[in-house]
Amino acid sequence: MDNHRQAFKEEAYELLGELETALLELEKDSDDADLIGRVFRAMHTIKGSGAMFGFDRISMFTHNVENVYDRIRNGKMSVSKHLIDLTLSACDEIRKMLEESGPGTAEDDMAADALARAFKEMLQEAGSAVVSSGTLSLDEVTASKSDSPDVPESTGHETTWRIRFRPKPGIFITGTNPVLLLNELRELGICNVLANTDGIPFLGEVDPEACYTFWDIILTTSQDMNAIRDVFIFVEDDCELIIEKIDDGMQDDAEVDYKKLGEILVERGDLSAEKLKDVLSAQKKIGSALVDSGAVSPDQVQAALVEQQHIRSVRQKRQAAEATASIRVPAEKLDSMVNMVGELVTVQSRLSQLSARFNDRALVQVAEEVERLTSGLRENTMSIRMLPIGVACFQRFQRLVRDLSMELGKDIVLKTDGAETELDKTVIEKLNDPLIHIIRNSIDHGIEMPEVRKASGKPAQGTVHLSAEHSGANVFIRVSDDGAGLDTETIRAKALEKGLISSDAVLSEKDIFALTLAPGFSTAKTVTNVSGRGVGMDVVKKNIDALQGSIEMESQKGAGTTITLKLPLTMAIIDGLLVRINDTHYIMPLAAIEECVELTREDVARAHGKHIASIRDEIVPYIRLREMFFHSGDAPEIEQIVTARINDTRMGFVVDQVIGQHQTVIKSMSRIYRDIEHVSGATILGDGSVALILDMPKLAQRAEADEKAQFAALRE
Repeated sequence: MDNHRQAFKEEAYELLGELETALLELEKDSDDADLIGRVFRAMHTIKGSGAMFGFDRISMFTHNVENVYDRIRNGKMSVSKHLIDLTLSACDEIRKMLEESGPGTAEDDMAADALARAFKEMLQEAGSAVVSSGTLSLDEVTASKSDSPDVPESTGHETTWRIRFRPKPGIFITGTNPVLLLNELRELGICNVLANTDGIPFLGEVDPEACYTFWDIILTTSQDMNAIRDVFIFVEDDCELIIEKIDDGMQDDAEVDYKKLGEILVERGDLSAEKLKDVLSAQKKIGSALVDSGAVSPDQVQAALVEQQHIRSVRQKRQAAEATASIRVPAEKLDSMVNMVGELVTVQSRLSQLSARFNDRALVQVAEEVERLTSGLRENTMSIRMLPIGVACFQRFQRLVRDLSMELGKDIVLKTDGAETELDKTVIEKLNDPLIHIIRNSIDHGIEMPEVRKASGKPAQGTVHLSAEHSGANVFIRVSDDGAGLDTETIRAKALEKGLISSDAVLSEKDIFALTLAPGFSTAKTVTNVSGRGVGMDVVKKNIDALQGSIEMESQKGAGTTITLKLPLTMAIIDGLLVRINDTHYIMPLAAIEECVELTREDVARAHGKHIASIRDEIVPYIRLREMFFHSGDAPEIEQIVTARINDTRMGFVVDQVIGQHQTVIKSMSRIYRDIEHVSGATILGDGSVALILDMPKLAQRAEADEKAQFAALRE
């Protein structure tokens, strides 16, 4: 039961996310029947499943919300902003109940009761309005409040129909063969046909040219009623044709069971309700009792049994198909599988090294096959962890923007692009807080009040634009606003006040923007509930650094600001370039690398001691990793320059030898080494030795800082 309860909680959190999205869209288009249906079905599912797995508080609370939206979808109430606000608050309350998973505190109960009363009052107000208009009586309104909502109508799912085809006795004279019509009906889907032969007279009374049989058909199809009628289009005048929908394939509770035999017979018109009561009082098996009493024929009982079994079978298949279409796996199991794949990659690398050393053809073939399989397994495993950033991340910010803009008295809309962009779930999880800080800053500091925007010739409504796109092994996430932009003079003055820079410091616009990422930095004149405490952008930088990402800021005063986050697709296994200095190996992330070229002693001499090289007629600065990491000994006669694109600048990294491409399993480093700069992690090579994964942007920043320090020392 605990497993089922946990599965319900996970499903409920997903439904609440979808529910918020639907509500925010419904706020913009209050007449959209599809959105109203989505809200109703989500509430209906949470209520039904909650009751099933012991979440009675959730079930009872949600029932009040569900009743309101049932009235709305039936056209008896309309959507208002007040209702949207209440429903969003109800979503928050359901989340609290899910987190508590038990009896709530008195304060929680009071909040839930207040919301429940608000929904009940809306129903009463709507009922009073209907009574005063004369549309319904007070009794009808009262009765409708206690009714359980009906199952939603079909929206393209497979539907099951009950069909009675009773030809007139003279149908054969027109040349019609009923069997051909039944065969055509079978082509529409899953079909059960039962011939009712009760009307066939004794042999001496049979007219060989007359039809005495009629058929009861149970059909499950994705076609609508018109497609069924088209089968009988040429004989409709020569038969009795009854078509009824008995299952629309949209049962939220996924019930396999179906109506009882007696209910089916009464519904089909084969039996009266009074006769059924008389038979049930005899306490016999219903089928036998009905036949014995003469109330129905054996064929009629058989037809009802066929219908009952057909519906059960269809629902069982639907349940099985839904269960096998996707499975829910705990994140811990997925992480464990990724770790095991990582270990397998390491073992495969060792096997490849051994096969190359022994140069045995059979061993080489095995190593190559293992490498192929390992690569495929790695790709599949990593793809399982990839999630669309829109569903996993972007959707939740619609609510954030709505609530903050209302709190600050601003009119702001959030627009998103690239919601289908996929990113590793571990990256998405750590991305939530940075994006919240950035969006809050855009709303509070960036976008002006409506009257200020109008005065400056802008539309009163401000826009925050959130987008994502793939670029090689990275994802770029951009948060843009059309607000006031960053004021470089204000930022510089605040940095000078806090002692972050000296008064004679020469800073580019990019350097000034980077000052906003310093701990405790804020240009806000007043502290609000939203921002102004100087806690935010430094948190963003810290979290993005932990993801091996980078931040870029662009702004134009009066036109807005764009913050770009560059993140790796995954944090588990990457493609790297294995290099060597002396006997030490390093890994460089392959995504940023452009090419590798030789560096000879003559090349160094021509540069007159400067760390620059001419590569394809372009002057490229380089960093000697041998010097950076204090390796002893002499460099080889011919070294290698690995060139990479760092923050739109081409930079070289000099190593002794480039060994080649390497599938790199990223291992987290001990807490002791966590603050070491220039290294983002480590990996285990095939021979069991450890190679450090270089943080190339940090290396470039360190080299730039050293160069500035040397220049300052020379000036002094």
